[in-house]
Amino acid sequence: FTPYFFKAMEIRTVEVCFNPENLEYYDYSNCHIVVVDVLRATSAICAAFANGANSIIPIPTVEEAREAKKKGYMVAAERNGITLDFADFGNSPFNFTPERVGGKDVAYSTTNGTQAIVKASGGLSVAIGSFLNLNAVAKWLNAKEQGNALILCAGWKGQFCLEDTLFAGALSEILINSYSYASISDSVQASLQLWNTAKTDMFSYLELIAQRHRLKKMGLDDVLEYCFTPDSTSKVPELANGRLVVLE
Repeated sequence: FTPYFFKAMEIRTVEVCFNPENLEYYDYSNCHIVVVDVLRATSAICAAFANGANSIIPIPTVEEAREAKKKGYMVAAERNGITLDFADFGNSPFNFTPERVGGKDVAYSTTNGTQAIVKASGGLSVAIGSFLNLNAVAKWLNAKEQGNALILCAGWKGQFCLEDTLFAGALSEILINSYSYASISDSVQASLQLWNTAKTDMFSYLELIAQRHRLKKMGLDDVLEYCFTPDSTSKVPELANGRLVVLE
């Protein structure tokens, strides 16, 4: 496709940022941002809304999470996979059951994902992505009348991670194949290459993922299949006034 074709068809661009620390190098003021932290923060958020949560409040620091607990909020919080001592539970998607979170507002703080959500707040809009709502997020972006798309990977403590990049490749593929978005970005091309390598035998490929092995050492890798199963929910959580909600 030529740039003239993009202009005539009003095709927007999709971009991938591999970690929040690099977000400052992107002009994202005209972007709808999809934040992804496959293992496990955004998968847990999607599970929470699928199970009836009213809102999720992303909290970047441990101190702020502790204050939220003092104010009476239900708190889900972890660092390095370990549930914080004052929290009600950690960030396994299996913790966010209907009985626990149905109709509730949950304060949420994680090692990587919630900081990424807060950093993304300068975009046109912010949505939460995971394999659980992959095609719903694509539909959400395709429904936008203007603005580009930026997929923000939470990464791991400022480092690149495979699992979020695989999601970025999967989402980019859907958007580009829909002819609504295009990209000349190396980060998108890299994400597509990794996704095309992994998707034919996903669960074998997952053995390469460092976070998978971090979780395994702590006995927390029971969520692996769940987090990589696509389209178990059609809900797309969005950031509105500092809270994640599902807008009708």
